[in-house]
Amino acid sequence: IVMGESQAMVAEGYNASAATVESNVDSSQSVTNVSLVNGTSGPEGGSTAPAENGTATDNVPVTVPGAGHVDNAGSTLSPEEERLWSIVKANSSEFNAWTALIEETERISQDNIAKIRKVYDAFLAEFPLCYGYWKKYADHEARVGAMDKVVEVYERAVQGVTYSVDIWLHYCVFAINTYGDPDTIRSLFERAVVYVGTDFLSSPLWDKYIEYEHMQQDLSRLAMIYTRILENPIQNLDRYFSNFKELAETRPLSELRSAEESATVTVASDASETAPSESDGKADEGKSQADGTSEPSKLETAGSTDPEELKKYIGIREALYIKAKEFESKIIGFEMAIRRPYFHVRPLNVAELENWHSYLDFIESDGDFNKVVKLYERCLVACANYPEYWIRYVLSMGSSGSMDLADNALTRATQVFVKRQPEIHLFAARLKEQNGDIAGARAAFQLLHSEISPGLLEAVIKHANMEQRLGNVDDAFSVYEQVIAVEKGKENSILLPLLYAQYSRFSYLVLRDAEKARKIIVEALDHVQPSKHFMEALIFFETILPPPRKIEYLDPLVENLIKPNVVTQNTASSTEREELSLIYIEFLGLFGDVESIKKAEDRHCKLFLPHRSRSELKKRSADEFLSSDRTKLAKTYNETAPAQPVSNAYPNAPAQWSGGYAAQPQAWPQPQAAPAQPQQWNPAYGQQQAAYGAYGGYPAGYTAPQAPTPVPQAAAYGAYPPQAYPAAATAPVAAPVQQPAAAPPQAYYNTYY
Repeated sequence: IVMGESQAMVAEGYNASAATVESNVDSSQSVTNVSLVNGTSGPEGGSTAPAENGTATDNVPVTVPGAGHVDNAGSTLSPEEERLWSIVKANSSEFNAWTALIEETERISQDNIAKIRKVYDAFLAEFPLCYGYWKKYADHEARVGAMDKVVEVYERAVQGVTYSVDIWLHYCVFAINTYGDPDTIRSLFERAVVYVGTDFLSSPLWDKYIEYEHMQQDLSRLAMIYTRILENPIQNLDRYFSNFKELAETRPLSELRSAEESATVTVASDASETAPSESDGKADEGKSQADGTSEPSKLETAGSTDPEELKKYIGIREALYIKAKEFESKIIGFEMAIRRPYFHVRPLNVAELENWHSYLDFIESDGDFNKVVKLYERCLVACANYPEYWIRYVLSMGSSGSMDLADNALTRATQVFVKRQPEIHLFAARLKEQNGDIAGARAAFQLLHSEISPGLLEAVIKHANMEQRLGNVDDAFSVYEQVIAVEKGKENSILLPLLYAQYSRFSYLVLRDAEKARKIIVEALDHVQPSKHFMEALIFFETILPPPRKIEYLDPLVENLIKPNVVTQNTASSTEREELSLIYIEFLGLFGDVESIKKAEDRHCKLFLPHRSRSELKKRSADEFLSSDRTKLAKTYNETAPAQPVSNAYPNAPAQWSGGYAAQPQAWPQPQAAPAQPQQWNPAYGQQQAAYGAYGGYPAGYTAPQAPTPVPQAAAYGAYPPQAYPAAATAPVAAPVQQPAAAPPQAYYNTYY
């Protein structure tokens, strides 16, 4: 690339073959979706703008270098470089290892530009929003005199972090120091302000633009820059208006007006000359002859500093300034709450994350599509590591009909910025299915199964559900069977029992084949060690099956788990065993007979009640216990519903049963409603939580095990004070709620069905 070609690259953008978009700097005018993200040419030239942040279709892709980027002949890695390279190759998201590697390479290979290029290319492929490292990379190229390479680096930088004021400012400073052609430099400034000129923190870029035009002594361009600034609610707006007034009051208007404005003034002047009547014209002519003066020329009129003309000239800009200040007063609170407008791997605090959501809510409600896009792009620099903002952006663009922007944002999220986070791929699969791209949805699920998060239960469940919705029942079963086969090969797989439980439930709900579903559970017992959560799922499964319930089959399984047993290597904690016993007793209260209930209650008393410590039982007296909040709430229920289930006699009743359950023991709890906002994704991806989030109020309600409630030591087993369920204790009950008629048992899969 020769100097002339590099100048053209600076003026027009690196992607010189792309289609040029019609210029539009005034945000009040309508623009195309492409021009909003891909940039537009400014009024001074036909600039072709760079592509989006991290798009995979850039002409200069930000990828790990291959054969084209190799070390100089004979160069070797130091032991520290080898160690750091091994770390980042094993985990390319290790930011600290990357920065240490860059420092080590710069320290020992300062003159080896090939090694420096290699490490920067690899690092910036992973973290393209780090504008400071793009600047350092360009400085290395400038140090060895490769100006064409400097331009190439800066062009890749503004494609990687397009909505960064800082990187555009560095690029413009480089152009000022390198090129003498004002048109080249102005074109670069125009490209920059298209993207970030409306950014609240864009003052440094505008200041540099003003400084450059001051040096060029082009006052009409300078006045036009001030006019454009005053249209936008940016920082230091008062200073800009004050400087503009000073400029207008100290220079002739003929020097400040653009060619278009001068032409407009001339036309207006001509019209005013022909407007007076003939008699007025003769009188004026006679007066001029009597005074010995002639009519001033049009040029002199245009260059006059008539106070009225000056007032009108400033007044037009002042109106823009006042309007911008009014809008600034609405957003200043949001802007001041943004403490970190740039990208960093460190997490943002909750207040700042919530501020971005509130800011986006406000701008979306304002209805200016240009502002919406620009703010989302700003947000996704600081919040690039948070899938929720990418999901929100995609949904916002989709709802506005801008599918090109929605698809672009989803591609950037899944391929660059949050590519390792499962929720963005789950969202992508769902969106692609809704848009009819079934192959794309399957590809997203396969990526999750194979690379992103193998064995993620939520991905398995949602993939199988999609296939079932499409009528591919065999494929849905195959999804479960393939993952189960993989998990069988692992020792002590935590996922395997959860897979079996979900697979059996799914089989019954789809085929209504109770025997097939039970067969899956029987197979599971041959491959997994029963656990509290597996037995919970098994008990729940029996509740949704048609009678007769297999109580004689369940009872020994529950007993083996809740009894301490060295031979079977029971690893369940005492709290888990006690909770499972209570769950089983609750189940028997619904579906068991008197004998089975008595057996389970007696076993519970024998295993758990004698082990309460004396200190625990003496924490509160019987009177204190009876006056506790729970007892007060229980009394409220006792006044309206005296008949309490047997399980209320147990002070350790877990929180997984739905509130109001005691009042309608004949019906299973209703499913919880699915989330109204699909963009709200739970960032926690623990297997247990993901598995049981599907079961509604049953195991999903589990929190940390609660400490046993103190009970008077002298109280007999059957005389424990009645207490309300924990779910009902969250709010006072003013009056009994009318319960719906009993419904047949049904599963409550709130998320996956």
